[in-house]
Amino acid sequence: MLVSYKWLQEYVDLTGITAKELAEKITKSGIEVENVEILNKGVKGVVIGHVLEREQHPNADKLSKCLVDIGEGEPVQIICGAPNVAKGQKVAVAKVGAVLPGNFKIKKAKLRGEESNGMICSLQELGIESKFVAKEYADGIFVFPSDVPVGADALALLNLDDEVLELGLTPNRADCLSMIGVAYEVAAILGREVKLPSVELEETNESVHDYISVKVEATEDNPLYAARIVKNVKIGPSPLWMQTRLMAAGIRPHNNVVDITNYILLEYGQPLHAFDYDRLGSKEILVRRAKAGEKIVTLDDVERTLTENHLVITNGTEPVALAGVMGGANSEVQNDTTTVLIESAYFTSATIRKASKDHGLRSEASTRFEKGIDPARTKEALDRAAALMAEYAGGEIVSGVAEVNTLKQEEIVVTITIDRINSVLGTAITKEEVANILTNLQFAFTEDNGTFTITVPSRRRDISIPEDIIEEVARLYGYDNLPTTLPVAESQPGKLTPYQAKRRKVRRYLEDAGLFQAITYSLTSEEKATQFALETAEPIRLAMPMSEERSVLRQSLIPHLLEVVSYNRARQIENVAVYETGAVYLAKGNDELPEEKERLAGAITGVWHAHLWQGEKKAVDFYVVKGILDGLFHMLGLENRIEYKQAKREHMHPGRTAEVLLDGRVIGFVGQLHPSFQKENDLKETYVFELALTDLLNAEVEEIRYSTIPRFPSMTRDIALVVDKDVIAGDIQKTIIEAGGELLKEVSIFDVYEGDRLPEGKKSIAFSLRYFDPERTLTDEEVTAVHEKVIQAVEQQFGATLRG
Repeated sequence: MLVSYKWLQEYVDLTGITAKELAEKITKSGIEVENVEILNKGVKGVVIGHVLEREQHPNADKLSKCLVDIGEGEPVQIICGAPNVAKGQKVAVAKVGAVLPGNFKIKKAKLRGEESNGMICSLQELGIESKFVAKEYADGIFVFPSDVPVGADALALLNLDDEVLELGLTPNRADCLSMIGVAYEVAAILGREVKLPSVELEETNESVHDYISVKVEATEDNPLYAARIVKNVKIGPSPLWMQTRLMAAGIRPHNNVVDITNYILLEYGQPLHAFDYDRLGSKEILVRRAKAGEKIVTLDDVERTLTENHLVITNGTEPVALAGVMGGANSEVQNDTTTVLIESAYFTSATIRKASKDHGLRSEASTRFEKGIDPARTKEALDRAAALMAEYAGGEIVSGVAEVNTLKQEEIVVTITIDRINSVLGTAITKEEVANILTNLQFAFTEDNGTFTITVPSRRRDISIPEDIIEEVARLYGYDNLPTTLPVAESQPGKLTPYQAKRRKVRRYLEDAGLFQAITYSLTSEEKATQFALETAEPIRLAMPMSEERSVLRQSLIPHLLEVVSYNRARQIENVAVYETGAVYLAKGNDELPEEKERLAGAITGVWHAHLWQGEKKAVDFYVVKGILDGLFHMLGLENRIEYKQAKREHMHPGRTAEVLLDGRVIGFVGQLHPSFQKENDLKETYVFELALTDLLNAEVEEIRYSTIPRFPSMTRDIALVVDKDVIAGDIQKTIIEAGGELLKEVSIFDVYEGDRLPEGKKSIAFSLRYFDPERTLTDEEVTAVHEKVIQAVEQQFGATLRG
């Protein structure tokens, strides 16, 4: 909400308080003032000039030579490029020495050989945005009314000596979506009176019922509809002060009738609509739900198809407005309009919100209806608009109001005690102070022995319970005045749980390893919901999804991480390494909440590291990703309990994928995406992993035990075993460890060979075995005896033979 400081002064006495001081007080009372804009933007030296003569520039087709009286002795010659400049106009003139926005200084100049002593200005050149300038002046200079005095300050006449407060309103404070609403708030803060506009109507002897009848079928959507007729209006520009107030509030002026409806919207917070009575096509207003497939062309010249969920204003047969959102082009006020029907109504929020969303039409009117208006002002605003049309459009107000009123609004009464207020706020506020705050808020109340019974005004729809009253007291008493206390309780300092501490270590480890943390949506598409999932269940679909791409709860983190990779690659970032810790959701039953399980996942593609000076590049491969996980398991103390087993999974490369087992139970997988899946998703060679993080972090780990560095030497024996191609190296390694007993301390694979020197269907796997005893030096005989057991074990279990 944009609030003009000068306009606000008409409702509340702001003597002694600057705009910035007022902004600070409003912010401290609970409504944030996001900005205070000074409208003149440093402009000075701009006055009203009278164009005495205008002739074509002798050396330029698009320039005019003007003789302008600026109220300082002799008229001055000014060269102007505006297409609409003409003799007799009153215009804004930047004198020589004037300063325009951007610190642009006006000097004497020669344009195509002709002297120019100043500049005739458009509104845009004075700092007003083009979208707020009336269309007739959008491509030229602004022409002032003929009665403005020559030499007067143009900035003051254009209201550019004003300051505008931008209020950042929360949804509950819809009462401040109007100047009067803000005035009530400011008056409460300052402890001053609110001066409401006085409305005096002079009505003709004719009856409004001779012109129009009102019928409402959809009374639940529209419990109050009121209309007035103003005849003999003359369409023209609205008064300058009204135009400038509209522009300061971010609304473009149109003509006197439309501008008055917009002015009332800002003043009262009550949206109005003006119909050309003669274009209605009947003497009836019927408010009803639209028929399925019914069409209307709105004021923006767009044909819109309606549904039965939309409320329309009709002339008895066809729609003339989409209620609360936008009027119809068939009843628009135009330059030849002479009789105006003014609509003022109370529409329910949900109905307007539905229509606004369905048609993508968010207007000043729909915003206020969606958040809720004060029905007590509906007819007041109607009368005020009629009075202004009579004053500024020369209209005659037909007697009476055509209305349908089925609105039943019960008063909200809240009871609260002074003890309750002080108990919640930790204060010692007296009942007299509370009474003063309620009086400043203009809340009707009675007080009996410290108990306040408060009748909430209809403009404050956000107040309904005692806690709301406590908040009102607190913010007007002053949050800065509330005492600061420490909680009194037996408590211990907060700390991370063991699980949280381990999870933080996991994140730090992965970031130290070179991966970046990603945080992605929990919602995905039905197609991606079960992709890469460690466990699958029936997909959980939202009842009202925002889109199909975000309609189902995920069961794996990998699909979204691949979206992150694709997003980066589309922006020429080829080397991507990301991880995420987050929940997946598994359905348990129709009437039960889904089970949430925490997962750890990663996706890596591109070059892992590069030393360009040495000409070395290392692309990501399976062993890079496996090495990262090995380091993670080592950090968690689980390296001796983890196994990798070759596996085949959907969308994964069949020869470069392994399941990860903890104590023999599968907790995840690691591997390369299947080449076809990579191609479908426009990815290069990409490796992923996903682990059941809960299982990892909850695994019991023995305390770290340290041993001294061995004093005695170790012995290493290498063996190359020829086995069938389908034998898994990890199984052989496990057998070697079991057969080697206590003396065998390390087993590692250092070579795999398949080639012409081996029989078909065979491969050679070479292992390095390290033996030692921390208490003594081993003899060759002891090591040989154990080594023979190892060879016998692999021969018996796998049919292995030693390669010569």
